[in-house]
Amino acid sequence: MRLGQHQEEFSKDLVQLMFYALMKGYGVRIGEVFRTKEQQELHLKSGASKTMNSMHLKKCAADLHFTKEGRIVYPKILGDYWEGLDDLNQWGGNWTKFKDKPHFQRTV
Repeated sequence: MRLGQHQEEFSKDLVQLMFYALMKGYGVRIGEVFRTKEQQELHLKSGASKTMNSMHLKKCAADLHFTKEGRIVYPKILGDYWEGLDDLNQWGGNWTKFKDKPHFQRTV
């Protein structure tokens, strides 16, 4: 599969995730999606990222912030739903070495 096709599948799944979250009563705030190499280097230096192989560089990752009753929350149910949409989808809240709960990606 070509990168553009992965980007389209990622976008389709992202829409499904946001719709699912809204149906479950969560608000959705979209954070960072695409990053330049320079932005990624800054994230790496600050400790906000652990890699230069971020899916944000490929437009296959998004940081989403969910709200419930006015508070920011990162419910596992949404991460599990995301990962259930496609075997290539990963939620940063399920990572073992570096937790990144706002992070949803398609690994390509």
